[in-house]
Amino acid sequence: MIVTVEAVAHGGHCVARAEGRVIFVRHALPGERVRLQITDRKKNFWRADAVEILEPSPDRVAPPCEFAGPGKCGGCDFQHVDPAAQRRLKAQVLTEQLQRLGGVDTDAFGHIDVQELPGGPLGWRTRMQYAVGRDGRPGLRGHRSHQLIHIDRCLLATDRIQASEALKKTWDRAGAVGVVDSDDDKLAFYTQRSRTAKTYHAGGPKTIHQQVGGAEFELDYDSFWQVHPAAAETFANTVIDLLEPQAGESAWDLYAGAGVYAMALAEEVGEEGRVIAVESSKSGRGATNLAEDTNAGMIYGDVAETIPPLGSVDLVALDPPRSGAGADVVAHIANARPRAIAYVACDPAALARDVRSFGEHGYELVEVKAFDSFPMTHHFETIALLHPQADQDS
Repeated sequence: MIVTVEAVAHGGHCVARAEGRVIFVRHALPGERVRLQITDRKKNFWRADAVEILEPSPDRVAPPCEFAGPGKCGGCDFQHVDPAAQRRLKAQVLTEQLQRLGGVDTDAFGHIDVQELPGGPLGWRTRMQYAVGRDGRPGLRGHRSHQLIHIDRCLLATDRIQASEALKKTWDRAGAVGVVDSDDDKLAFYTQRSRTAKTYHAGGPKTIHQQVGGAEFELDYDSFWQVHPAAAETFANTVIDLLEPQAGESAWDLYAGAGVYAMALAEEVGEEGRVIAVESSKSGRGATNLAEDTNAGMIYGDVAETIPPLGSVDLVALDPPRSGAGADVVAHIANARPRAIAYVACDPAALARDVRSFGEHGYELVEVKAFDSFPMTHHFETIALLHPQADQDS
């Protein structure tokens, strides 16, 4: 069928309507007239690919990668979109999610922008994970598909990863292979039986190092770290700018990973202050990274179970998984009555739901910063500042 495409939606597609149905369309842009191929039919909506562009948007460009497009690799959502327009689309998604799911009056913030990070839209990804077929050959999956697309390189990956053996070797008895390009200038490799299974070291250093400003962080090869090389320092600086820590204050860094925000907060609150980092996994080596900070410490455990006995706190930084912090953690944070909360979010829908939950506990969203740390995809990072509502201040 032929349709006119409407607004962008969360998830890397746009909305169209036909035959009384909402259709989520990939590879299209708002305002375009396109020919669709339906790829999935659900009770309340359909999914489709735009397979012919009849009236293109002025924001449409030729994808730089030969593997991008309908029926090909599913890793990139926006290679057909000018990079500046990608950021505008992401800002629209963030605004809509905060309004619809968060109940936020976004007009109070003025225009929400998604800021560009240094380095350009390609060659930024420092961590890649490839699926491996039964023949041992690696590649990337199609969108919402088990189909394995064999590629010779991913243009999002750093030059070192693109030149590596990751896609050249046969990885027997592996379901996935990962490669990490750290600030050591060395590559670490690992394999998994499946994308979520235990990892096995397969080459390079087992311990890697990352730099954030003048600080160095040690972590395991398979530990979480921001994939964009400019992200960790940018986000840490933004968290500090938003929270405005004062000497002697107390702070929590929740879902702390390697302890990046905890270390930054410890420097700001000084020796009379106190920072507690909470993390469930020891692979980020947060305790080791914070060992020289006499005013900071790491607790390993589940955030929801760990923070209730900690009492009150002045400042909170949290960087939860894609699913968000959830109602229980939000309630525990609010009960500690911090004067400011910096919430680092990789999913705008999860952020919006948690912002609504914070509102139910007397906290309001007062500032939003967003960054395009995943160019060519629909993903981006948001850092939200929450304060107690005026009538909640004590």
